[in-house]
Amino acid sequence: MSKRSYELARRLELGALALEAFASSLTEFEWQCRLPHEGRKIGTVVHHVASVYPLEIELAQTVANGQPVEGLTMDVIDKMNADHAKKFDSVTKEEAIQLLKENSTAAATAIRALTDAELDQAVAVSLYANAILTCQFVLEDHAVRHSFHHLGRIRAALQERTLAKLTA
Repeated sequence: MSKRSYELARRLELGALALEAFASSLTEFEWQCRLPHEGRKIGTVVHHVASVYPLEIELAQTVANGQPVEGLTMDVIDKMNADHAKKFDSVTKEEAIQLLKENSTAAATAIRALTDAELDQAVAVSLYANAILTCQFVLEDHAVRHSFHHLGRIRAALQERTLAKLTA
């Protein structure tokens, strides 16, 4: 196992564990709160993070295999996220956390299997206007940072909500 792939996988696991711990501490009311500016429930966002790990790993493996990524745009991602939000609007905390555990473990295992040469492989990626990007970049910008990104947004939204109550 490459030291780099090990460290990438470890960072993904740390993010997933942080999201899991925070999500586990939420009340049912907090779980059902909608995030400002996007409208998804917090629970739906936690499930979203869990559900896209396989897709993010598939994207990275495509790059690792030297195949360009074609047809993936923000419009495609926005539609996928909107469809997910409708389908999983009422997801339970238990379902989302279980999926987060399972899919983050599988994602970390897949990352650990990558060699340094695969991490360094670079191809055109349509999501970035066909910029030539490495597998490592794709991992860091998606699977590795995803839980940290949404955890930060969830925390900020709940803090904002608490402050609004205190000043009302």
